[in-house]
Amino acid sequence: MKKILALILVSVCAACTFQTKHRGYIFPDDLETRMATVKTTAQLQDQIGDPLAKTVYGDEVWIYYGYDENYRGPLPLKYDNKTVLLATVRGNQVIKTQILHDDELEKIAMDDDETAIPAAVELNAIQELFNNIGRFSPAGMGQ
Repeated sequence: MKKILALILVSVCAACTFQTKHRGYIFPDDLETRMATVKTTAQLQDQIGDPLAKTVYGDEVWIYYGYDENYRGPLPLKYDNKTVLLATVRGNQVIKTQILHDDELEKIAMDDDETAIPAAVELNAIQELFNNIGRFSPAGMGQ
């Protein structure tokens, strides 16, 4: 009995991995001081790199985003160290930069509902199987 309990304990502990993966941009520790000296888009690209996204309407804003994903075994995935850099650009000049961290970002809750797709055809597994009969050409036919 003790061997089985020890085996279960070892397997449970083995499932408790502690891992952090960084996603997006890795910002330097002295980001605020670096952004104070940036005046052109070329300097911004040298310091941080190309933006993740650019806005379409109004003044052009370059958006940089980075965060950490923390895996803690069976516990839910946790995101922290979120940082957003917004750089307002006009031509080749950086007009304004704004740095937002975890506590300054709005909490957004995702809705659990699904958006219905108009005119979508939903088939079960058997219907999908029979629906695909004759759609594929035999191997070697060149089609």
